[in-house]
Amino acid sequence: MVAKLALPVVLSLALAGCGGSVAPRAAEGPRVSAPARSPISPDGKLCLTELAAQRAAFSPLPDRYHGPGCSVVGAVNLTAVGADAGRLAITNLGPLTCNAATTLAGWARYGVDRAARQILGSPLRSIETMGSYACRNVGGSSRRSAHARADAIDIGAFVLADGRRITVRGGWTGSREEREFLRVVHRSACKRFGTVLGPDYNAAHEDHLHLEPGDGSFCR
Repeated sequence: MVAKLALPVVLSLALAGCGGSVAPRAAEGPRVSAPARSPISPDGKLCLTELAAQRAAFSPLPDRYHGPGCSVVGAVNLTAVGADAGRLAITNLGPLTCNAATTLAGWARYGVDRAARQILGSPLRSIETMGSYACRNVGGSSRRSAHARADAIDIGAFVLADGRRITVRGGWTGSREEREFLRVVHRSACKRFGTVLGPDYNAAHEDHLHLEPGDGSFCR
């Protein structure tokens, strides 16, 4: 069980993921006010604590509402997650709910990096995504996608420390090791996420794994 941290510690850890320094204030010129942040709920504070405990590099984002059924609430900007040794970069992600980010962090370390070591003989260096937030419907329906809530991730490829790049599109029917690796990480995702869709689901998912947290168990 992750020990509870005080909120200032959580925010300190979160902002540490961004790095950089504060520039001195200009002597002249208009002041621009930063957008007000929504109060963080107790559940939100706990999630940030758990994400920080996984050695993730992230920063909390202000809540945004973009139209009917489209919002970014309780989200973070996630750039890396902890691994057994060091961190794994997460690229091209965009806003993601803290809950989804925490689930992704656990899967990346225990379900992907360790599978890469065991099956492909190299640790993982980064996970390439195809984005997270998008104000759109589920394909062929009038129902909003989980992407419209920044609560889903599309995974396109995995880059190993030895330089190899395993794509979902090519590796799903690639070498024996690539096929085994992708199916192992797919199955491990199904144990953590409520909805997991891959190339065997339909043609729209032939090039990525769709990962969506939730209480269900829809694994295809």
